[in-house]
Amino acid sequence: MKVLYATSELAPWVKTGGLAEVAGSLPAALRALGLDVRVLVPAYPELLQSFPDAEEIARPGGLGGLLPTPTLKQALAPDGTPLLLLDYPHYFDRPGNPYLGPEGRDWLDNHLRFGLLSRVAAWLGSEASTLAWQPAIVHCNDWQTGLAASYLRYLPRQRAKSLFTLHNLAFQGLFDHASLFELGLPDEAWRIEGVEYYGYLSFLKAGLQHADAISTVSPTYAMEIQTDAEGMGMAGLLRRRAADLSGILNGIDTTIWNPATDHHLYRTYSARRPDGKATNKAELQVELGLEKREDLPLLGVVSRLTEQKGLDLLLEVAPQLFKLPAQLAVLGTGSHELEMAWAKMGRTHRGQCAVTLGFDEALAHRIEAGADVFVMPSRFEPCGLNQLYSLRYGTPPLVRATGGLADTVIDATDEKRGNGFVFGPATADALLQALQRAITAWHDPKLWRRLQKHGMARDSSWAEAARQYVELYQRL
Repeated sequence: MKVLYATSELAPWVKTGGLAEVAGSLPAALRALGLDVRVLVPAYPELLQSFPDAEEIARPGGLGGLLPTPTLKQALAPDGTPLLLLDYPHYFDRPGNPYLGPEGRDWLDNHLRFGLLSRVAAWLGSEASTLAWQPAIVHCNDWQTGLAASYLRYLPRQRAKSLFTLHNLAFQGLFDHASLFELGLPDEAWRIEGVEYYGYLSFLKAGLQHADAISTVSPTYAMEIQTDAEGMGMAGLLRRRAADLSGILNGIDTTIWNPATDHHLYRTYSARRPDGKATNKAELQVELGLEKREDLPLLGVVSRLTEQKGLDLLLEVAPQLFKLPAQLAVLGTGSHELEMAWAKMGRTHRGQCAVTLGFDEALAHRIEAGADVFVMPSRFEPCGLNQLYSLRYGTPPLVRATGGLADTVIDATDEKRGNGFVFGPATADALLQALQRAITAWHDPKLWRRLQKHGMARDSSWAEAARQYVELYQRL
């Protein structure tokens, strides 16, 4: 079976969140099961620099509206996955974040940039394609490729089936009415049964409305988004399409995230030989300027600093956390207000709180390995990957019961399966109580070792998720 996997991000080259990690590992897992999967991604500078010998294979033309004729190049990722690089320098040869300009605001032509990505995905899945390789499935991901499902819906002749995977409902790709013409969509698309959403054109709604099937990244999130409270304006549409909606829990790349082989760590370790974890903690404390204290629990955070991630709640209770006592290591970037507030917290509680603004892949690995507890108090979390990394690294996660966090973290009160700490209400009090429980448990070595063993024994690889995607493709 031939599958086109269309994405706006691809780890390790271009990454703002979990989508890049999934796109960087799921296609390889699908190929391991015998599928012919190729990944379509914009030819950002990082990709062109990594694949200077990428070969031109097509020039998709006549795409409609104001969409230009790009160049399609082919390269081979190190894991053997073929990459289709959508090269149009005027759209994609830009520094930094793929969505934001230097001032931190969306590029004004994002509708054309990702409209082109969507349109070429549909072109590859239609009779218009000039390539001998013809996919049976076009697998779209998040709003940036959601419009591909609409293009396929309005194509007059034979086309591939489409699957739209929703990684985060909060980002919806909203643009004004004029973009309908600029994107080459027919007038009939501007209706409630089409791409129109309260006077805007929504790329995300296009995917939810027109894809042959929809998936999201955890079973619990698939249920949550069908409720008015969590559906972010799309709940009615999702309820109507419930029969076409699946929740498939993400996996992780267990070759990259493996404490026994991770070259970013100070010392490798495993479930059978766990001693190296203490070394990682001690060295991390030194690196971050924390007091070198083995008698204090070290809590870790690697996250976007946003209210979605509940980092405002953690900020509120941090002074009480330090009095328990405990240490905290935070790595992330996000809203300006939270960045400044966390930076101030780090200065005020120097030695107990280390705050690193920005993103550092190697440091993220060392925090996962060196922390005793990993904190994820998210208000909503479609799947979450850091809790899966934490389980694998013997770092019990503390999470709110939402989305994929609820599907993967089992509270310590379950003696046979417990691998972390779970709390309910998205309040500072509930978070603080969970933190107090975790710190009390950390002081019980027998209980703590049991939690670590349960977590490290969990299979978080892509094997099961890839099998479920194959079944979904086959049904389509």
